[in-house]
Amino acid sequence: MNTTTPPSPKLHPKAIRARRNRRLLLVAGLLAAAGLAYGWQWWSYDRFWVRTDNAYVTGNLVSVAAQASGIITQVLFEETQFVNRGDLVIRLDEHEASAALGRARGRLGEEVRRIAALFKTRKQLEEKVSARMAQLTLVRHDMERYQLASPSGAVSKQILQNAADKIRALEAEVRETQAELDVLDAQVGGTSIMDHPAVELAKHELIKAYLEYKRQQILAPVSGYVAKRKAQVGDRVKPGTDLMTIVPLDHLWVEANLRETELQLVRPGQPALVSVDLYGTRQTFHGTVEGLVPGTGSAFALLPPDNATGNFIHIVERVPVRIALPQDEIRAHPIRPGLSTVTQIKITESGQSVWSSLATTATAEYETDIYADELPSAESLAQTVMTTNLASEGAGDRAQVKSGDHDGRGVAPLNNGNSSKRDRGPSKEPASGAIMREGTLGVDVEAQGHNGSRRMITPEHRVDR
Repeated sequence: MNTTTPPSPKLHPKAIRARRNRRLLLVAGLLAAAGLAYGWQWWSYDRFWVRTDNAYVTGNLVSVAAQASGIITQVLFEETQFVNRGDLVIRLDEHEASAALGRARGRLGEEVRRIAALFKTRKQLEEKVSARMAQLTLVRHDMERYQLASPSGAVSKQILQNAADKIRALEAEVRETQAELDVLDAQVGGTSIMDHPAVELAKHELIKAYLEYKRQQILAPVSGYVAKRKAQVGDRVKPGTDLMTIVPLDHLWVEANLRETELQLVRPGQPALVSVDLYGTRQTFHGTVEGLVPGTGSAFALLPPDNATGNFIHIVERVPVRIALPQDEIRAHPIRPGLSTVTQIKITESGQSVWSSLATTATAEYETDIYADELPSAESLAQTVMTTNLASEGAGDRAQVKSGDHDGRGVAPLNNGNSSKRDRGPSKEPASGAIMREGTLGVDVEAQGHNGSRRMITPEHRVDR
C-alpha cells in the first residue's frame, strides 16, 4: 500500500515579511538594550575610571649573594620557609679565612713590636746624644780653665792638646749619633706607634681579614620567604654569586600598564580598585596610585626598538603605573608577586601633581643592619692586638716623635692607643742637654746647665791645633 506525504501549505508573502520583521525588531531591540546598558554603564561609572587587565602584583625580590670566597658547607633554609632578618642561612668553610685572619694578627703584632723597637732605639740615641753633649760641655769648661792657667805655666801644652783632641772626638761621636737619629726620624718622625703607616697598613689588613672571616656566615638581610634557592652544599662560590632570593610578602604593590592614551588624567594619590585573579571578584583591594614610571616599557627594554628604520609600525605604548596596596588587606588575603589583576583607577579624583610620587623607602626591606657590628668588632680586635704587643714592649716606650726635635721635645705618651687624640706632654730635656749647630770647627753647642740657663759655646772657646 502506497502512502504519500501531503504537500506543506505555502505561506503568504505577507506572513513571511511579518515573521522577518519580528525577528529584526527583536534583534534591534536587543542591540538597543545593549547599547543603552553600555551607555548607562559608561555614563554612570566607566567614564570616571581607567581600567586595565594588564596589571600584575610585584614586590621586592631581595637577592642573597656571597660576599666572600669559599665552599658551601651548610644550607639552613629551603624554599617556602620563612626567615627573619639576621638569621644564618648559608655557612661557608671557615678554615682558609681563619688561617688568613691568624696571619693578619701576627703581621700586626710584628709591626707593632718593630715600630716600638725603633722608638726605643731613638730614645736610646737621644739619651746618648745628651750624655755626650754633657761630657763635651764639661771638657770645654776644663779647656777654658786650662787656657787661663796656661800663660803661668801651670798647665802644659800636652794637656791642652789632649783636651782639644777629646773635644773633637766627642764632637765626631755626637755627629755620628745625630746622623743615626736623623735616619730614625725619617722612619718614625711625626707619628706614634699606633698611627705609624706600617702599623696602620697591618691594622687594615687585619680588619679586612676579619671581615672576610665573618662573611663566611651568610645572613638574611631582610625577613621574608625563601625562593629560587640555587645554593648547594659543596659548591665553591665567589663574591657576587647569587645563592637565593628572599621575598617579603608584607609589602607588595601593583604595576598597571596603561595605554598612553589613558594617562592624561591619571595622578598620584587617586584611589584604585584591584581584583586579583587568585580571589576573583570576591575580594577587592583598595589601593592608591603612588606614581607613574618615567618612561614606557619599551624605553627600558633590553633591546629598545629603533623607530628610525623604514619598517616603522605605530604601536600604542604602555606606561607602568605603581599602585600601593594596604598591608592589612594583604595580611588578610595573602598574595604573591606575579599574580594577574584587573585594576581600575578613579580619574575623577584630583590627586597630586603628575610630577610627584608617594612611594617611600621607609619599610624594613629597604635597609639592613646585619653588618653594623662587624667593623667595630674588627677595630676592637686590632686594638687588642696592638695593645697586647705594645704592653710587652713596655708602656714607657710608647711615645710620639716629631721630626727635627732632637733634644727630646715633642715626645709624649700615647693616649690609650688613640692616635687621633694625642696630648703633648711638657718638654723633658736632660739636665745637661744640648742642641748642636754646625760651626767653623765642626759643631757649635748650646749647652744647658742644671739651673736651666743656656749659653752658646762658640769657636773662640776652643783651642786651635
